[in-house]
Amino acid sequence: MITRSTKLWMVFVLIALVAGGFQPALAQGDPKQEQKSLYDRLGGLAPISVVVSDFIDALVVDAVLNANPAIDAARKRVPAPYLKYHVTAMVCQATGGPCQYGGRGMKESHAHLNITEREWDQMIARFKEVLAKHKVPPKETQELLAIVASTRPDIVMSTKK
Repeated sequence: MITRSTKLWMVFVLIALVAGGFQPALAQGDPKQEQKSLYDRLGGLAPISVVVSDFIDALVVDAVLNANPAIDAARKRVPAPYLKYHVTAMVCQATGGPCQYGGRGMKESHAHLNITEREWDQMIARFKEVLAKHKVPPKETQELLAIVASTRPDIVMSTKK
């Protein structure tokens, strides 16, 4: 059975994962690439799932994030493979792919975690590292970061650093 805390941690990671570092399907600058969805330009589901996996692996051991008792407790209850599956679906959908994420909204899922600006910034830093590791091109990186940034008001509940 999946607990509420498990779902909440999953959603937090999903947001961060809405970026997934992927190899583009076409060379940069190709006019056809400009017309494709972000999902297609990232290479589709397989590369997205690899980046999500690396991203979650980086988050679950992060000392800054785990210093928040609510995040730490949620992480310990949610099996990483389960989280990776759901985050992959979320990133796939958010980038224009065929997947459907069926979880709760960001605000509802994160309210009890009292996520701070510092924790948000740490998650973004980890996300950028994973994208760079997978050589996601600058344009796609910026699009992914914009998607993630759009969720910030619903996730960051405390301005405390």
